[in-house]
Amino acid sequence: MPNRIDVTDVRSLLRTRGELLVKGHTEREIGSRVAAGSLRRVRRGRYVEADRWDGLWNEGRHLVEVVATALNSDGPGPVFWGPSAAVLHGLPLYRLAPRKVHVVIAGARHGRTRSGVMWHDVEVPPAEVVDVDGIRCTSLDRTILDLACLTREEVGLSAADAALRREAVSGQVQDSGAVEGWRARMMVRALRSHSRGVRRARRVIEFADGRAQLPGESVSRLQLHRLGFAAPELQVLVRGPGGENYWVDFGFRRSHCFGEFDGEDKYRNAILRRGRSVEEVVLEEKRREDAIRGVTGWRMVRWGSSDIASPDALGATLSAYGIRPPG
Repeated sequence: MPNRIDVTDVRSLLRTRGELLVKGHTEREIGSRVAAGSLRRVRRGRYVEADRWDGLWNEGRHLVEVVATALNSDGPGPVFWGPSAAVLHGLPLYRLAPRKVHVVIAGARHGRTRSGVMWHDVEVPPAEVVDVDGIRCTSLDRTILDLACLTREEVGLSAADAALRREAVSGQVQDSGAVEGWRARMMVRALRSHSRGVRRARRVIEFADGRAQLPGESVSRLQLHRLGFAAPELQVLVRGPGGENYWVDFGFRRSHCFGEFDGEDKYRNAILRRGRSVEEVVLEEKRREDAIRGVTGWRMVRWGSSDIASPDALGATLSAYGIRPPG
C-alpha cells in the first residue's frame, strides 16, 4: 500500500461495521480484533485494517480520519478547515500529526470538541469553500494562509512551497511571473486577515519557493536562513559527462559545494523506486554524485531529517564540511 493516498484510496480502505458483518465477522470478532490491534476503529462504525494504517504517513492517517468523519456526516457535510483541509488538498504536514479533525461551525461563541472533531467558529465565505472528491473544505489559498497562521513555520512553509510548486513550477524550473502573481494574491489575503499568527504567515508567503520538491528541502532552506546563510541556489542544473541533466537541491557557490536533502522516502517508497531495489537506487545515486563532482570539481554534502531538526543541527553538519554562513 502506498504511503501517499487520496480520497478515493481512503474510501477503498474504510470498512463499515455492516460490511464486516456481511464478510462473515461477528460483532464479537470485530470487538476482539479492535482490542487486539489488528483492526482500527477510525470513527463510529468505520474501520481500517491496522497494517494498512501502519503503512501511512501522518498525512495519510489524518486523511482517513477526515474522510471517515465526512462519510458519517449528514447532508452536504461539514467544511473541513486547517490541517484537515490541507490533507484533502494533498499538502504535506511536516512532522504534524493532528489529534482532532478540524471543521468550521458558524454562529457559535467558541469552538467545541466532540467525538474527535474540533469545531471552530471562524468566518469562511462561500467563495472560499471548495469540493474535493465530494468533500467540502476551505480553498487551497485559504488553507495555506490558515496553516501559516496556526502552525509552526516549518509546517506552513512546507505547505506553501507545495502549493506554489503546483502553480509556478514545471519540472525543476520556476516561472518568476507566476510566483509573483501567487505571492501578490496571497499577500493581499494576508493583509486583510486579522487572525493570530498573520505576521508569521506573511513571512512564510514571502519566503515560499516552489522549487522545493520535499518538505525536507523546504525546512532545510528555512534552517539555512535562520543560520544566516544567503539564499542558496536552488535546483542547480549540472550537465553530466555524457550530456545528462542532473539537478542538485542546493548550490553553495562561495564554498564550491552542492548540498542535497537525502530523504528516506526515495529509498523506502516502492513507488518512488520505480521497480528498482534499494541497492540499485543507492548505486545510481553514487554514479550521479561521481559524475557531478567530476564535471564541476565541487564537493557534495548530504543531510537527512535529523540534521534539520534545528538550525544548530544543520549548522554542525555543514560546518563539518567547511560550509559556514558569511562572517
